[in-house]
Amino acid sequence: MAALRSRSHFFLQAMLCVACLLPSSAWAGGGFLGIDHRVAYDNRGIWNRNIQSGVLDGTVAFVGLGALAFGDQDKFGDTLWRSVDAMVFTGVTTEVMKYSFQRERPSQTSNPNLFFRGTHAQSFPSGEVSAISAAVTPFMAAYGEDHPAVYALALLPAYDAVARVKTRGHWQSDVLVGAGVGVGFGIYASRRHSPLIISWLPGGFKIGFIHRFNP
Repeated sequence: MAALRSRSHFFLQAMLCVACLLPSSAWAGGGFLGIDHRVAYDNRGIWNRNIQSGVLDGTVAFVGLGALAFGDQDKFGDTLWRSVDAMVFTGVTTEVMKYSFQRERPSQTSNPNLFFRGTHAQSFPSGEVSAISAAVTPFMAAYGEDHPAVYALALLPAYDAVARVKTRGHWQSDVLVGAGVGVGFGIYASRRHSPLIISWLPGGFKIGFIHRFNP
């Protein structure tokens, strides 16, 4: 029962995070969900593209380098490798979706209904939002029940989702579906008996550099 309450709490937090990505005026629009529309272009301040890239690069570096450093010898290292799994699965899935749906970005058109326009059109879904969502979900699943402040990590993909819409990199449905893909693989990776990718690597990766050089 406690596990069920924990999962319910986590799913509630995830859904609240996704709901926060939608501005109140977004319900009148186009696209397959009927919520897509161009917003006023804003590349200033915290919405600047360089900051968006910094958040993504920082997230990837933290997860990747952390996994190599800590290995799979403790809960923190195990969670890092689960994030690696989720990010890799998510990255492959979103790339396939981008080339399959070929949707034009808001920077390319004002019409959110333009799908199958060629390989230059890769708006759907958002790879960045999905990657960050995948990275933080295993941490929320592992630590959220005992340390509710960890749920604040949901602000990272929420920020990136809003920023990508403001800079016309994606439509509203792109970031929502991207977040859903990332959260979904994050939950899957969290529920596995053990991280998958590390099982394919030489045994030294399980130990991690920190434990290897500090026995």
